[in-house]
Amino acid sequence: QVQLVESGGGLVQPGGSLTLSCAASGFTLDYKAVGWFRQVPGKERQGVSFINYNDGRTYYADSVKGRFTISRDTARKTVNLQMNSLKPEDPSVYYCAAAPTYYDVPSQAYEYEYWGQGTRVTVSS
Repeated sequence: QVQLVESGGGLVQPGGSLTLSCAASGFTLDYKAVGWFRQVPGKERQGVSFINYNDGRTYYADSVKGRFTISRDTARKTVNLQMNSLKPEDPSVYYCAAAPTYYDVPSQAYEYEYWGQGTRVTVSS
């Protein structure tokens, strides 16, 4: 079964940190880009951070630059999203997605073919 599985969501205080992880099952992340998106009810899915799994090139949305770091763990075959200095506007359901590509780092949701079920991030004191 082809699927992406996110983990690591939860409750964190404002200013705190959380790390999300995305693992692929049934297919390889080689020759893929992996992106993290987030969505709150009633709003469009927003791209957050992206990485080309082959060469590690990354791209970040302006809203998270300097606070979030996306990385690949080729040994564990996962992509992680380290989120620091979490703000009240960061809470959401976070989804990871994979797009077949050799060189690109796509940033639009329509470019991604495989999606996980999402993990919820709550920021509250």
